[in-house]
Formats: sequence, structure tokens, C-alpha cells
Amino acid sequence: MDYEHSDLVLPTAYKIVVAGGFGVGKTTMVGSVSEIQPFFTEELLTDASLGVDDVSGVEAKTTTTVALDFGRIRISQDMMLYLFGTPGQDRFLFIWDELVEGAIGAVVVADTRRLEDSFTSIDYFERMGVPFIVAVNCFDGTRVYATDEVKAALNLDPGVPVRHCDARKRDSVKEVLVTLLEHLLTLRAVAA
Repeated sequence: MDYEHSDLVLPTAYKIVVAGGFGVGKTTMVGSVSEIQPFFTEELLTDASLGVDDVSGVEAKTTTTVALDFGRIRISQDMMLYLFGTPGQDRFLFIWDELVEGAIGAVVVADTRRLEDSFTSIDYFERMGVPFIVAVNCFDGTRVYATDEVKAALNLDPGVPVRHCDARKRDSVKEVLVTLLEHLLTLRAVAA
């Protein structure tokens, strides 16, 4: 093949970080939307994590991400998103700096049953200057709060979008990613 005269168009790749507390649905989100076989570093929860990891509210959880989740989705012919999911436990925060390096934005996945678990992610991205949105993962049987209520509870800046989603559903996660991209474009237009 003559690459010099090829019509091959390579997409521009962008890095997105998916973060949030333990058991909020980050791994599920990355896996449900990825067009490739996602890469997970899930390990079984063991007795060694008892007293270290707070499983209240997610007692049925049997595995946890110990390094990262990775997936990929093509948004258009010329745009590809690489999704990097963070571990949710505070003891793995040291990994975040590496995962966030080069990211254009982030999705903070929140669970309204344990909303306080979102503060670590929000504080991190605010401190690092990484634009983010909040995706409220609507678990079966939980009360759905209005986005204004979630914004107030999380003390978010007025410009930070909040979107409800179901991390198990590909189309729902796509809408979250579109919301993030629209937010990034808005921030870019304001800065120009």
C-alpha cells in the first residue's frame, strides 16, 4: 500500500477519565460503551480489605478495580475517545495523577445513596484544573433527585453539568460523553 497517497484518515484520539467513589459504576460505564474488549483490573475483595474499604451501601460488591479500566469509543470518523476508569478507593489515589495525565476532561460518576463519596473526585479535578461533569448513576430502586438538588448537595459551580444515566446502558453512557464534549466546547468558546 502506498501510504504517501493513501486516503487513510486517522482519527484524533482524546483521553477521558471516568472517576468516582467505590462501587458507583465506573467499570460498568466503561464496559457498556466500549467498542473494543475493555481492559479491567478487577480483583476479588478479600478479608485483607475489611476495615480498609468501606462497602456500606454496596455490600454485594465482590470485586474492585485495583489499577484502571480502559475502553475506546469512536465518536465520529475523525474523533476517538479513550476512556480510563480510576479505582474508587482513596488508597489508590496515587494512581490518579498518571491516569489523568493528558486527559481533556472527566466524568465523575455519582451514586445518590452515597453522594459524599463524590467529593474526593470533584476536589481532585477542581485542584488539577481538569474540566468535568457529574453523571448520576441511577441504580434500580433508588430515589432520583433533580439535577439542581444534586448540584446543591455537591456544592458544584453553576457551570458544571449534571446528567442522570444508567451506566449499564450504552446509549445512556454515550449521552454522558456527549454532554462532556459539549461542556468542553462551551469552556473553549468562553476562553476564546
